[in-house]
Amino acid sequence: MVELIDTFLANASEYLWGYVLLFCLLGTHLYLTIRLRFPQRYLFTAMRYYVSRGKKGKGEISHFSSLMVSLAANVGTGNIVGVATAVAVGGPGAVFWCMLTGLLGMSTRYAESLLAIRYRTRDPRGHTVGGPMYAIERGLGCKWLAVLFAVFTAVAAFGIGNITQANAVAGVLAESSLSIPSWVTGLFLVVLVAVVLLFGLQGISRVCTACVPTMALLYMIGCFILIGCHIDLIWPALKLICTSAFTEQAAGGGFIGSTFILALQTGVRRGLFSNEAGMGSSPIVSAPVRTPNAVQQALVSSTGPFWDTVVLCTLTGFALTISLLADPGISSHEGNLLTYHAFGTVGAPGSWLLTISLATFVISTLLGWSYFGERALEYLGGERFITPYRVLWVGMVFVGCVIPKSSIVWNFADCANGLMALPNLICLVGLSGVLVSQTRHFLWQRRLDEEDSSITPAEENPH
Repeated sequence: MVELIDTFLANASEYLWGYVLLFCLLGTHLYLTIRLRFPQRYLFTAMRYYVSRGKKGKGEISHFSSLMVSLAANVGTGNIVGVATAVAVGGPGAVFWCMLTGLLGMSTRYAESLLAIRYRTRDPRGHTVGGPMYAIERGLGCKWLAVLFAVFTAVAAFGIGNITQANAVAGVLAESSLSIPSWVTGLFLVVLVAVVLLFGLQGISRVCTACVPTMALLYMIGCFILIGCHIDLIWPALKLICTSAFTEQAAGGGFIGSTFILALQTGVRRGLFSNEAGMGSSPIVSAPVRTPNAVQQALVSSTGPFWDTVVLCTLTGFALTISLLADPGISSHEGNLLTYHAFGTVGAPGSWLLTISLATFVISTLLGWSYFGERALEYLGGERFITPYRVLWVGMVFVGCVIPKSSIVWNFADCANGLMALPNLICLVGLSGVLVSQTRHFLWQRRLDEEDSSITPAEENPH
């Protein structure tokens, strides 16, 4: 039965992530990048608002808190296990396509966050809510597509944000020098996540704001240590990543063979899995931000794929490529353990850094995605679904830790990602006129600090 389910999910994932979805995803990234005149060039302007207190405008959390919750959900096993799987399957060239997906994805993240704030509203409890489901319903006037997105989001949350995360950290901790049983890891995560969820968005944002910068810096230090141990291989690794992205790569030197299409598919797939640009998940936490206008927060949100994919994923892929060149004895066939084995080549400090980083990445992702799924279910059926959802969420954390075959959960996550992305991409293209109009007024005409009263949430959510 397990093998049958795994085969079905693998085939479904392969179908969804064939040429059609890759074309839709990259096509939307390119279309929005050109239509919005390369919003990536405002990267440093966006960073300036990290320290803005965000007192102007209506909302519940600051720019920085929203970004940290978004990064908490994005920065997870996709940056470590996902990139390793991409390198194992698609070769070093997958790193290039993963990075390019992150760069182009900045435009898409900008666009979906802008729409989330533009069409946000208020729920019966007085909380500001928003996201693609509200933009689709209120902007496109297509309720059935909004419902479809919310359903896919609720399902995807358990794949990309729950089961895969718990499964990955349990596997690494079991393989580490600590040899922690999976059920012990599961119990620890269950208690920790349950306690934080009691405090809602404010509790999640506080934990993520405190943890995300620290854990990212810690992991980057580990990557730099690994790269520094083989500094003479930096140029050969960089050349191999670039050439493998456009040509076939023969097996050898620790690598398995790959083709251009395989490198493209795995790189783009893992890039999306990591930064989630185009999926519509992260904009859900952009909606409650205190901001004078939608464009200001959209710029801040657009930096998420930069940090998540362009920096962290690229750094991971580069470190792995260098490690495989330095030690061909490291097997790239086991993608889920490849990063752990690579970090282990620098001794105990490398293994410890990776173990701690992965554990904190997973905890933050579990918290961030719990909020996304919660908002999707609230849209579908109101606040009565929130408590049962939280109980189920915590229970599935334990299941993810003890489930024996990781390929099942990764294939499930890929399927859920693809289904979730399609309605959001339709929304982005359909409302591109609104995106251009807002961007022209506030960004191109340099009115980023101007207050827009039209984004004040309605007093009552129609649901």
